[in-house]
Amino acid sequence: MPPIILADAPSLCALRHTWRVFPENRPHSEGMTNLSRGHSRRQDSILRAALLLGLFLAWLVCAAPDPQVLQRELVARFGPARVSLLKDWLQLLTQTRAQASDETKLRRINDFVNRNIAFEADISVWQQSDYWATPIETIGQGRGDCEDFAILKYVSLRQVGVPASRLRLIYVKARLQTPVGPQVQAHMVLAYYATPNAEPLVLDNLNPAIVHAGKRNDLTPVFSFNSDGIYAGISGRDKAASGVGRLSRWADVLQRIAAEGLD
Repeated sequence: MPPIILADAPSLCALRHTWRVFPENRPHSEGMTNLSRGHSRRQDSILRAALLLGLFLAWLVCAAPDPQVLQRELVARFGPARVSLLKDWLQLLTQTRAQASDETKLRRINDFVNRNIAFEADISVWQQSDYWATPIETIGQGRGDCEDFAILKYVSLRQVGVPASRLRLIYVKARLQTPVGPQVQAHMVLAYYATPNAEPLVLDNLNPAIVHAGKRNDLTPVFSFNSDGIYAGISGRDKAASGVGRLSRWADVLQRIAAEGLD
């Protein structure tokens, strides 16, 4: 069998049209024998399976970002030094899409970002006091602060099929132990909700372990948000209190992420 080329997958619109007319408009013969009926049913099953496979392949074409476009963007802005990291990230996305378990997706994305991105303040990376970077910007620099870690994990998980409704970026106050004593500082983490009523899991760059929020006594949540809107609290049952436009840096980075083809 020749290899399946994703570019050869039929369009979603064409597949929907084909699915709509099959099998209602299939002609029947009054004198069809039981054997021929059985053969016809097998053909129906094979065609349905082929159509579903085509839908899946077409979805992959639509869902996956274009590696060449992303690489050109990265090299144009940051040079070729991080091309290998970009390729590793894209390979991770491709491999992780096939995982059935959200827990596996969380672990793989969280580990990759924490392992490959170095923490550094915005003033050193971008010469700005507060800058929210897109995934290509964070990968291109190879470094970022807590918002950049959380955004890269959020976009990565969305790319591998985790719905936005299960993800929230949470602005928190983090209690840190420093050489001069305990300090409280603004921080951002990503949370995952298996169900609206579930206690969220926390993905963080300060603590690489993915644990339930109740075990993170060092974090005090303030508010949360995702691409659906801004939430007054962190309960998975809450409805968005306002649109993303109320948080200008988030609205801005979402636009730049979309321009990269990663929305």
